[in-house]
Amino acid sequence: MKLTRRQALYLMGSVAPALAAPGGVRRAFAQTSSSTPEVTPGKFTATWPSLKAYTIPDWFADAKFGIWSHWGPQSAVGDGDWYARNMYMQGSAQNLYHVQRFGPPSKVGYKDLIPLFTADRWDPEHLMDLYAKAGAKYFFSMGVHHDNFDMWNSKYQKRWNAVNAGPHKDVVGMWAAAARKRGLRFGVSEHLSNSFDWLAPAHGSDTSGPLAGVPYDGSDPAYADLYHDYSSEPADFAKTAKAMGRVAPDSWKMEYFHRIKDLVDSYQPDLLYTDGGIPFEEYGLSCLAELYNVGPVDVRGAAEAIYTSKTKEDCAEGVCALDRERGVAGNIWPVPWQTDTCIGQWHYKVGQVYKTPKKVIDLLVDIVSKNGNLLLNFPLPASGELDPEEMKTLEGITAWMSVNDEGIFYTRPWKINGEGPSMTVKVAQQNFNEGKQPDLGAQDIRFTTKGKTLFAFIQGWPQQPITIESMGTASPQQPEKVTDVRMLGRNEALQFTQDATGLHVSLAGDKPATADLGITLKIRFA
Repeated sequence: MKLTRRQALYLMGSVAPALAAPGGVRRAFAQTSSSTPEVTPGKFTATWPSLKAYTIPDWFADAKFGIWSHWGPQSAVGDGDWYARNMYMQGSAQNLYHVQRFGPPSKVGYKDLIPLFTADRWDPEHLMDLYAKAGAKYFFSMGVHHDNFDMWNSKYQKRWNAVNAGPHKDVVGMWAAAARKRGLRFGVSEHLSNSFDWLAPAHGSDTSGPLAGVPYDGSDPAYADLYHDYSSEPADFAKTAKAMGRVAPDSWKMEYFHRIKDLVDSYQPDLLYTDGGIPFEEYGLSCLAELYNVGPVDVRGAAEAIYTSKTKEDCAEGVCALDRERGVAGNIWPVPWQTDTCIGQWHYKVGQVYKTPKKVIDLLVDIVSKNGNLLLNFPLPASGELDPEEMKTLEGITAWMSVNDEGIFYTRPWKINGEGPSMTVKVAQQNFNEGKQPDLGAQDIRFTTKGKTLFAFIQGWPQQPITIESMGTASPQQPEKVTDVRMLGRNEALQFTQDATGLHVSLAGDKPATADLGITLKIRFA
C-alpha cells in the first residue's frame, strides 16, 4: 500500500490528514534562500551514514517494466540526441543540419527553436492507456534535460519552462496525473547537474567561414538564465568544459539543489533518475534525503521512493538503486537494479529505425531473470503523438505481455538466470553494452520464480520436445520434482518427463501468434 508521508503520520496518530491539492500535489513546502541546502526534516539527512540506512522497497522489484517519455524542446527539432549542444559545434552533423534548415547558430540559436515544441497533439491520458495496456507498472516524465529547460512550472527557472514557453503546459504535472489515475508509479528524470558544462559550445562562435568570430547567443547576458553565466569562469572555460564534466561554481550547485527540490516537493515522485552518479556531494545527497523524506511511504513509515544512480559505488550499501544506461548485467545482481534504454534515440529523430518487439522482449526477459527492471523510452516528436513505427513496436510488446506477463511481474530470480547458446557470451558489467547482448532464439531460455512456480521463457518457437537441461535431476541446480507444466496463454497441461538429462516437454496445439517473440512455460513443483 502506498501512502503519502502525511497520511502515514496520521495513521500513527501524529497529525491530522490534509486534503490533496489539485494535480496530484499532496503537500506544500516552503522555499528557502539559505546558502546551504536545507532538506525537509525527516528520517534521512544529507550524509552517507544516514542514507545507507535506506533499502530498496519491494514494489520496485515487483514492477519490472516502466515506460519513459524522454521529451522536450530538443525533440521538436526531430534530429535526435544532444541537439542543443551539437548545433553549436561547427562541422558536426547536427550543426550542418541546423545551418541548412534554420540558418547559422550565431543568428538562430537554441532559444529560437523552443517555440517549435508545441505538444499540439499530445494526449497524456490516451498515451498512458496505451502504456498501461503494454504492461508498464511505472512511468517516467522528463523533468529537465541538459538543455536547462524545466518541464514543469518551475519556481527557479521561470522563463525557460514548459508552462511559460514551448507548449505552455505543465508537462510533468499532466503526466503525473495520468499515471497515478491508472495506478502506475510516477518518476521524473533530471539531467540538470551536467548542464553548466554541457551548454559550453553555445558560448563560442564559428572558427571559419563568413561568420567566424561572431558570438553565438550563449554569450549574450540577456540569455544567461538559459545558457548559464560564465562571467566568473576562466576565460577558456567554454572551450575546455567537458559535456558531462560537472565542473561548476557553488552558486550553480545551489541552483541545482533548489530546482530538484522544487521538482520533488511539487510532485513527490515515486522515482527520481539522475543522469550519472550522485552529483555535487552535499547538494546531491540533499536531493536524495529530500526525495526520501517527502516522497511516498509504506504503512510502516519506510520510504518507498527510488533514486537511481549510474555509479555502482553510490549504491553499494543502501542509498539508491543502480541504473545501467543501455546496459545489462552479466549475471544475477544481488539487489534490484534497472536498465534504461530507448527504442531509438533518446530524443526524437525523423526516420529512426526502432528496436523491434522481439529485441525489446529479449532484453526484458534477460534483465528480469537477473533481478532487474527495464525502463524503455518511446521518444515523442514536437506534436506529442507516437509515430506509426513506434506504435508497431508498442503493439508487439502489448500482444506478448497480454499472454506472458504472469512470468514477469512480482517474480524473483531462480538459482541461475538462464541456459542456452547465448549464455556463453560474457557481457561486462557496464553501461552501453546492450549491443553486445546476442539476439535470443528458441534454444535460449531465461528463468524467473514466484513461490513454488518456475517460469521458463523460451525465446522463439522451438523444435519439440523442449529440453530444459537445468531442470534435470542430475543438474547442479538440483531442481525439485516437477508436477505440472503448462504454456502461458493456454490452460491444458502438457506432457513431460523429468530425468537426469533435463525436463522434456511436448507442446500441444498450433503455434501461438506471439510465439516468434517467445513463449513461457509455467512449471510447478511438488
